[in-house]
Amino acid sequence: MATEGGGKEMNEIKTQFTTREGLYKLLPHSEYSRPNRVPFNSQGSNPVRVSFVNLNDQSGNGDRLCFNVGRELYFYIYKGVRKAADLSKPIDKRIYKGTQPTCHDFNHLTATAESVSLLVGFSAGQVQLIDPIKKETSKLFNEERLIDKSRVTCVKWVPGSESLFLVAHSSGNMYLYNVEHTCGTTAPHYQLLKQGESFAVHTCKSKSTRNPLLKWTVGEGALNEFAFSPDGKFLACVSQDGFLRVFSFDSVELHGTMKSYFGGLLCVCWSPDGKYIVTGGEDDLVTVWSFVDCRVIARGHGHKSWVSVVAFDPYTTSVEESDPMEFSGSDEDFQDLLHFGRDRANSTQSRLSKRNSTDSRPVTRTHTNVMNATSPPAGSNGNSVTTPGNSVPPPLPRSNSLPHSAVSNAGSKSSVMDGAIASGVSKFATLSLHDRKERHHEKDHKRNHSMGHISSKSSDKLNLVTKTKTDPAKTLGTPLCPRMEDVPLLEPLICKKIAHERLTVLIFLEDCIVTACQEGFICTWGRPGKVVSFNP
Repeated sequence: MATEGGGKEMNEIKTQFTTREGLYKLLPHSEYSRPNRVPFNSQGSNPVRVSFVNLNDQSGNGDRLCFNVGRELYFYIYKGVRKAADLSKPIDKRIYKGTQPTCHDFNHLTATAESVSLLVGFSAGQVQLIDPIKKETSKLFNEERLIDKSRVTCVKWVPGSESLFLVAHSSGNMYLYNVEHTCGTTAPHYQLLKQGESFAVHTCKSKSTRNPLLKWTVGEGALNEFAFSPDGKFLACVSQDGFLRVFSFDSVELHGTMKSYFGGLLCVCWSPDGKYIVTGGEDDLVTVWSFVDCRVIARGHGHKSWVSVVAFDPYTTSVEESDPMEFSGSDEDFQDLLHFGRDRANSTQSRLSKRNSTDSRPVTRTHTNVMNATSPPAGSNGNSVTTPGNSVPPPLPRSNSLPHSAVSNAGSKSSVMDGAIASGVSKFATLSLHDRKERHHEKDHKRNHSMGHISSKSSDKLNLVTKTKTDPAKTLGTPLCPRMEDVPLLEPLICKKIAHERLTVLIFLEDCIVTACQEGFICTWGRPGKVVSFNP
């Protein structure tokens, strides 16, 4: 599925689209927004984001959603395709002063009908832990902005952990926190733990345990998004320097890298089986990267603006048993890579320092049958990306709740179309290499790019990163960044305009697809056969 949004041209906005599964239909009564439904003036604001959680209660109506619009944060019961949204009754609503929410994430492990832990990142660099059910503000991290003064770009709980979470900033740094530790009253001092090609990891040097536990410095420019692999063992990061970098999270080893065709990479996701990583960015392309082979195997084109969201649909992606012999390593090796978050936090640093650098791969016993899916994912934004200013906002208030409220190993392998990955390529290719060359499509991508300012400076004086030795201009045509004519192209199965403003959210649920645009409207698209009739 490819979604395209951006610009205010008077193209007709579609309310339904048809795929091989059937008809997907927009449910106007299931639209969430600010209570007054007035479109939000998004100029200068951070992207609208949506987070879901299920409280696992017995009522069958345990879905909740959180979304940010400007300086506001809302927490609602999500009724999906079953019942119309009631915007007049948010469970919690918060309005912030001096800073804006930029991203958020629920802890699914600890969620109950009585309590839920929600992390919220802010444009001034702080991270807040709140409970929107109890309407409490538990803790504030980086309150005095001593750890990092730049905008929070991504925040996620570490998979399998009730206390560890990871935060990325536009400075290009990531930090590992424990909710049970404080941040200290002075700026942290760091000690180098591990260093590699364009990345470094530091531990926090302190007599007593404090946050952050680790500091990751990755690439140059903003770190725009990261995503954990389905098994939680690997971490994929995309940066404004145009690089995808994939790390083993436990051993902080670089598994592989990939360079965008042009400009920065803005979004990243994993296939449900962990075999593929998909990225999108300022080159207007969707790039499919093989985790096992550490190489680009296909590119998706057709977007006319920056790709802001990519996501696989796990409900139309078949999952089957595969031959265990496809994977290297013994069961003992896999047991040795038990997830970071399941160990005690106080053993984090010593455990990391003892990790060896042997190659490891995710324990996956599934495969993606893309031919039975709607199509590889894509989401697209408008023609510009807002860059935050240099002004320093005041610290975040403690409570703002309203009353109701390594270099890629691809170089050592053979050419892209060798037999080793031919089967993987065939899963994705909709226009074969031979057909494209016969039809002289090598120059397809020489159209207007959505060019914009690319930040490449970091204000952090402690970065001890070896600068990238690879000249970006010389990566084109290499395994790190193959030319357009060197890899199969994915062509969109459908292309519909569904919003006037840029799209910022694409989430697949069992009975619907949820999208959101920068105007602050969260839309529900009922899947075929799942739509409940509403009265007009």
